[in-house]
Amino acid sequence: MEIKELAKKNKDYVISLRRHFHQYPEASMQEFETSKKIKEELDKMGIEYVSAGGTGVVATIKGANPGKTVALRADIDALSVEELTDFEFKSKNEGMMHACGHDCHISMLLGAAKILNEVKDQINGTVKLLFQPGEENAKGAFAMIDDGALDGVDGIFGMHIWADVPVGKVSIEPGPRMASADWFYINVKGKGGHGSQPENCIDAVVASSAIVMNLQSIVSRETKPSSPLVLTVGMLNSGTRFNVIAEDGYMEGTTRCFDPELRKQLPVMMERVIKNTAEAYRAEATLDFDFAVAPTINDPQCAEIG
Repeated sequence: MEIKELAKKNKDYVISLRRHFHQYPEASMQEFETSKKIKEELDKMGIEYVSAGGTGVVATIKGANPGKTVALRADIDALSVEELTDFEFKSKNEGMMHACGHDCHISMLLGAAKILNEVKDQINGTVKLLFQPGEENAKGAFAMIDDGALDGVDGIFGMHIWADVPVGKVSIEPGPRMASADWFYINVKGKGGHGSQPENCIDAVVASSAIVMNLQSIVSRETKPSSPLVLTVGMLNSGTRFNVIAEDGYMEGTTRCFDPELRKQLPVMMERVIKNTAEAYRAEATLDFDFAVAPTINDPQCAEIG
């Protein structure tokens, strides 16, 4: 039976799994029941597996003939989002939801496992199935790699549903596909006081606001238009009362880009702007920058094979 026919045969199986996982979303690196269910399904198929990266699972399907090792990867964690739907399979874990499609990814990979296991006598080489925890907090991939999940792997394909891609199509073009996702944290220190006496204070609200605005000059004036960059401050907390000048400010944000060299330089560029802007307002500021997820740049050879 051809792969397409096997896919049709297992369609209902994949849908039922997706609805199951959607009902029981779990936080990053705490996907205990999700991992248990994955292992139960692999046991039913007779596929060998090991744990990796805590709650992650690495399953292996060996073909009848020698060859290269290809890995297929899906993430398994959910988001801290309250689901506001009336579907019968809506989340049963309060405050958690598979809002990013990882329930689909798990089910797709288990469906692929079932199909590949059925045709393993036609496979030249080995297929590894990577069920990765902690995608949302950028910890799971590193943990799985540390546990040897990619040892001996010649090529890897990661799956992710995408609303902009038409149903029935797969986007596997070579080159940059998904931007990096890094996080930063900024602390601003001023001097508090009464709102009627600003001359005796160092206003952390003003300094923080200026930092937010000046950081955008990195995008508009320090990077090439041909090298896209997004620098977003998603959180700004400062102040305690309407007539009190704030002493402290705190910001969190993210940077996204495709250029690995630009990514390396961003903390240096940002720190210069942040510290000098704060100094202009007589305040002090520090930057903590976490390199989380590198850009996805599809390998031309793997893209052609796909």
